[in-house]
Amino acid sequence: MTTPSDRRYTPEHQWIRVESASRCLIGVTDFAQSQLGEISFVDVPATGSAVRAGEPFGTIESLKAASDLFAPVSGEIVGVNGEAGESPERINDDPYGVWLIAIAPSDPGMVETLLTADQYDALVAPTAGFE
Repeated sequence: MTTPSDRRYTPEHQWIRVESASRCLIGVTDFAQSQLGEISFVDVPATGSAVRAGEPFGTIESLKAASDLFAPVSGEIVGVNGEAGESPERINDDPYGVWLIAIAPSDPGMVETLLTADQYDALVAPTAGFE
């Protein structure tokens, strides 16, 4: 799967896509879902919760592992994708189409400090077997 260039990435395998200066969507990468296997559960905080860049904001579980989800930027959660919670297996089918939370970033410029698609691909290439 091609890593979309319309978003930024974290070393912890989350993506962030800017919709506006006050709304960014957060999800997990294709690499993350492939490492987890069949995703069975997603737990994220409610709308209105504060998140801090680099700190866990929720968990994602599969039949073989559970992993923390890390916030790419600091801000307030302004939306939660109920579909991801009700049908978490959809993340395996469309990791770049299924978002988990929407954040109003406290500093929208922080997004630009994250990895580009090319940088993220270079990060995961040795592990993923990409050439």
